[in-house]
Amino acid sequence: MTTLFRRLIDERELRDPRAFLPRFAEQARLLAGRDGDVRLATLEPAASTFEAWYYGQRLPNRDARRVLVAWLGHSIDRLWAPAPETAAASRGGVLDCGDADLHEMRRGAKVAARRARDFALGAEQGQLGDETLGYLQDEVRRITAEYPRKPLPELFDDLVTAQEDAFRLIEGGRARPSQLQQLYFLSTLLSWHMAKACHDLGESGSAMMHARAAGVSAEKAEHPALEALVCGLKSLIAYWSGYGADALFYARKGAAEHPQLRGTVGAWLPALEARAAALVGDAAGAAAAVEQAARLREVVEPDDLDELGGLLTFPTEKELYYRVETEVLLGHGTAGTVTDAERAVEAFSDRTAPHWAFGDEAGSRCNLAMIRLNDDQLDGAADALRPVLDLPRSQRNRGIVVSTQRVNQTLTRSHARTSLLARELTEEITQFSPASPPLKALPR
Repeated sequence: MTTLFRRLIDERELRDPRAFLPRFAEQARLLAGRDGDVRLATLEPAASTFEAWYYGQRLPNRDARRVLVAWLGHSIDRLWAPAPETAAASRGGVLDCGDADLHEMRRGAKVAARRARDFALGAEQGQLGDETLGYLQDEVRRITAEYPRKPLPELFDDLVTAQEDAFRLIEGGRARPSQLQQLYFLSTLLSWHMAKACHDLGESGSAMMHARAAGVSAEKAEHPALEALVCGLKSLIAYWSGYGADALFYARKGAAEHPQLRGTVGAWLPALEARAAALVGDAAGAAAAVEQAARLREVVEPDDLDELGGLLTFPTEKELYYRVETEVLLGHGTAGTVTDAERAVEAFSDRTAPHWAFGDEAGSRCNLAMIRLNDDQLDGAADALRPVLDLPRSQRNRGIVVSTQRVNQTLTRSHARTSLLARELTEEITQFSPASPPLKALPR
C-alpha cells in the first residue's frame, strides 16, 4: 500500500533520508517557534524511523505527528491512509508500474529481504541450519560477481552486513565442524572484499586490518588458494599505496608458501610481483616475474575461486593489462608495448564480457595514454583518457586516482605540456582527483 504520506514525500523528491531529515528538522523548528514548544526545536527522527514511516511500517510518535500534520496539511489518519488511485494501476490483471513505483517496490523488497534474513539467522536455534549457510553463500556469490562492475556505494552496506553475519555465526558456537570450515571460507571472502573496499576508499590502514582478518579466516578454512589470495591482496594494497618493497614481499610470500596452486591465483601472484618490481625500478626482476606468470598460465586448472569469478579470478585479459603496466612503469615504449596496450583497452571496452571491470578498463586506458604521451601523441592520449575522466565520482577508487595522476605526471614531462589541450587535461585530472595519492605510487 502506498500511503498519502509516501506520495507527498515522493512529489517533493524527499524519499532519500538525507533529503527528508533536514527538511523535517527545519519544519520542527518553525513549529517550535510558532507554538512556543522548545522540545520540538531539536526533534529529528533517525533515518531508519523515516524509512519505517515511508513504507507504512510504523506510525510517528506524538511530537513527530504534530510536525508532519503542520507541514503536509493533512491529519495523521489521512496521511497514513491509502493514496488516491493514479494511472499506475493494474490493467487486465498485470501491474503496470512507472519507473518511480518500480524503484520503490524494489526498495521495499530489499527492506523485507533484510527482515527475512534477520528472522532466518535467529530462527535456527541450537544448531546452524542449511538455510542460514545458504543465505550467506548467496550473498558472497552476488557480492563477488557485482564488486568489479558496480560503484562501491551500491554494495558497501550489504558487504558490511554480510561480514558481520559471518563473524556472528562463527562466534555463536552453533556451527558443526564441517559448517565452521565453510563459514571460515565465506568469512575470508567477505573480509577480502571489505579490505578491497577500504583500499578503494583510500583507507589503507583499515584495508590491511581487514586483510589480516581474511588471513586468519583463510588459515582456519585450511584453504591454500585463499591464503595465497590474501597475500595477493596485501601486495595490491601496498602497490597502489606506493610501498613497492612491501608489494614485492607479499607477492613473493604467497608464491613461495603455495607453489602447488593450479588456479589463476597462481598466475596473479607473479603478475603482481612484476608490477611491484617495476615500481621500484627492478627491470630484471620484473621481466622474470612476467615470464613466470606466463608459464603458470599454461598449466592453469580453474579452481573454486575461479568458479566464483569477479576479482577472485585472474583472466588472460587482466594479465595483459598487468604486463603493459609493468612496461609503462619501466619506461618501455616499444611497438609491441603499444600494440599490447591497445589490445588491453579493446579487451576491457566490452562491458558485457564476463571479465569486464570498470577499474581494469580505466587502468588500461591510463596506460595507453601514457604510452601515447611518451610518443608525443597528445590527441591520442586525450582520446584514451576521456572515458576515465567521465567516470562518476562513485567509481573513482584509489587505483584509478593513482593511474590518472601517473598520466598527469607523464604529461608534465611531455613536449606538448604547454599546449592548450595539455593544460586542459591537467586541469581536468586535478579536478578528477583533488586528493593527492601517495607520491611513491607514481612513476619515477
